[in-house]
Amino acid sequence: MMAPAWILLVALLGAIAGLGCVALALGSRPPVPPLKRGLALLDTSPTLAADQGPDPSSTMASRADRVGRWLAAHPPVPLTAGQRRALDARGVAVAEFMTEKAAYAAIGALTPGVMAGCIGFLAGWGVWVPVGVALAGAVLGWFLPDLTLHRRAPADRVDMAEALFTFFDLVTLERLANRSATQSLTAAADASEAPLFVQIRAALERARLEQRPPYGQLRALATRLDLPELADIADVMQLEESGASLTGALRARVREIRDAHLTAQKIAATKVSEQMTVFMVIPSMVFALVFLVPPLLRLTGDGGTP
Repeated sequence: MMAPAWILLVALLGAIAGLGCVALALGSRPPVPPLKRGLALLDTSPTLAADQGPDPSSTMASRADRVGRWLAAHPPVPLTAGQRRALDARGVAVAEFMTEKAAYAAIGALTPGVMAGCIGFLAGWGVWVPVGVALAGAVLGWFLPDLTLHRRAPADRVDMAEALFTFFDLVTLERLANRSATQSLTAAADASEAPLFVQIRAALERARLEQRPPYGQLRALATRLDLPELADIADVMQLEESGASLTGALRARVREIRDAHLTAQKIAATKVSEQMTVFMVIPSMVFALVFLVPPLLRLTGDGGTP
């Protein structure tokens, strides 16, 4: 019969493992804004908001934001250009991404570290074993969002391309309504809250505040997001300054970009199909080897009878 201390430690170990699984499941879910905060926006009474006092969830969020901003200013491992591009495609700030990395690092350090500590107490391990496990878990948790971001990057690129095509169609419709190039770009950017639309809207607003044409800002955004199609549309829209007709050129360029995107998608689909055929051939090869190996062994003399 187990001693009561051992039973307590085993129960604690199971509870920690269960809490770690629950924390990982909750962390993978998208955040849901609290209803209280949304209703507070509808309240115009300043006294009621003052009487409610500080919201604990908002206080924790502000602390997490401060940690994320500090990590964004002093990153232990600097983000690459591809990671920043992927974050821009998803509309995620660097501070928010750093907050997520810090949260996963904390979970990765605490859960296996405490479990290793409990097992080490039962098995008589040294203190360096739980510390090493906690450090390894922290490192794995820190780089887990990077892996998720890398795996979601192709899908985010496809979504951004679809949003860009929608933006082009909206610009074409605005041009057909006899609006100027700047008015067409602004009206099309205001039509959605997708991350790409938000960034285009910010670039147009920056150009308006600088009292300059928006084409330079659009080219800079295209370079930052690695979207040469956006730079091409900026070049086409800039033809308005020379008095050229934009509608025909714009529709032709959008058609070319859509055809190129469709061709790239067909090539990617063909590549996936070819990769699937490899796994279909392996069982056939194994089945053929089952019949070929015995005759080959007889011919070489290894499978003959004495």
